[in-house]
Amino acid sequence: MGPEQRLPGGAGGALSAGPAWCAAASFLAAACATTGAAPPGGSRGPARSFDEASHLAAFHTARLEKLRAPDGWLTLVGLIWLGEGESRVGSAEPLRLPERWPAKLGVFSRHGEQASFKPAPGVAVAYRRQPFAGGAIEIPEEGESDPLVVGDLRLTVIRRGDRLGLRLRDPASPARAALHDIPTYPADPQWRIVARFEPAPPGHVLPVENVLGMVQATPSPGIAIFRVEGKVYRLSPTMDDPDHLFFVFGDLTNRDSTDGTGRFLTTELPSDGLVVLDFNEAINPPCAFTPYATCPIPPKENRLPIRVEAGELRVPGH
Repeated sequence: MGPEQRLPGGAGGALSAGPAWCAAASFLAAACATTGAAPPGGSRGPARSFDEASHLAAFHTARLEKLRAPDGWLTLVGLIWLGEGESRVGSAEPLRLPERWPAKLGVFSRHGEQASFKPAPGVAVAYRRQPFAGGAIEIPEEGESDPLVVGDLRLTVIRRGDRLGLRLRDPASPARAALHDIPTYPADPQWRIVARFEPAPPGHVLPVENVLGMVQATPSPGIAIFRVEGKVYRLSPTMDDPDHLFFVFGDLTNRDSTDGTGRFLTTELPSDGLVVLDFNEAINPPCAFTPYATCPIPPKENRLPIRVEAGELRVPGH
């Protein structure tokens, strides 16, 4: 199945991918190049070819480097939820850590939404690149603290709803050593789609559930509207950072070819009411590689009733 590069328009009907707006913004230049569209007043010549295969090869290399980095998702080796009060942690303590960790690492104290840590005597711990003798740990809302570093091991405190957890990272993890590549669909420029972006009213939120069953009302800036083989589809993004849109979506390939929990797609911000959705860059969520991640799952608005045969496939053995 290949998508048409056509956009739903307003009262005037559909917009093709080759009108004058192709010259409107530099980030759309590559998308327009696939269509042979001419700028206003120009003539249409032979289509310049956007090299999706070369682009995707570079994207895939960068993706693997980030995933396999010493602090990447493949280094996760544990997720332990903190109870109220004091918790003694270490490889020989009641709150047990993996064997590479010190037998007695120290004591975490949780009081409501606040957490602090006191290292055990003789254990060298760094926090924010400074020796750490103990104190409060700053945890962003629905985020992750700066790491507590013990040799080459890292521990962060994450906040998920009303829960606080210890996330453990070890660069010597078996998962990091085992993963050498991620299978993908062949690069297909037809899955690089220019969508119309419809801004949402201020304060609009999207209910996003994670694999723990927690639902968070997450700010959503609008809706991307596009066509595949003549039918209109919509995806609602959130924003992981101020410079990109972040889509958590599902499609029919989740049943047999791609990760069952859905996939992620990050795009540039819209320009002149348009956004490029390059599904060749759809990636597996961290939960495809580790049981210690707390991934969002596609909201019902983002479950496409079609097969998006582009981007990453399931990882064998996961």
